[in-house]
Amino acid sequence: MSDLELLARLIQCEAGGEGIVGMQAVASVIMNRVNQSMGEYGRYNSVPDVIYAPRQFECASNQQQSVWNMSPEQIHYDIARWAIGGGRLADLGDALWFFNPYSPNCRQSFPNNNGYLQIRIGNHCFYNPNDGYFST
Repeated sequence: MSDLELLARLIQCEAGGEGIVGMQAVASVIMNRVNQSMGEYGRYNSVPDVIYAPRQFECASNQQQSVWNMSPEQIHYDIARWAIGGGRLADLGDALWFFNPYSPNCRQSFPNNNGYLQIRIGNHCFYNPNDGYFST
């Protein structure tokens, strides 16, 4: 599977119901990780490396709802192409993590305390790395 196909499937699986900006935000996080040269994600330098890293994305490991069960539409490919081509949401900063808190409030720090809240988009909270991340 190509990087484009894999990213389009992950976008659909992780953020398909979050609208265009929500899907762009998830795609931005993936590509931020691909382009990160330091910390934990400095070890991963490709779309598959990032997506299939252990314990990172539910859609890469869940048997029920998985990238393998997705049928991306044109919008998912367009967003994947945009992200691979360097597109990023400015309000997202250098976000490396996102999660759905299933609550109206986002925690101020990412659960591992290596990131701080940058923005909430739709149901997801997005976190930028803090100085502690770079020693992981």
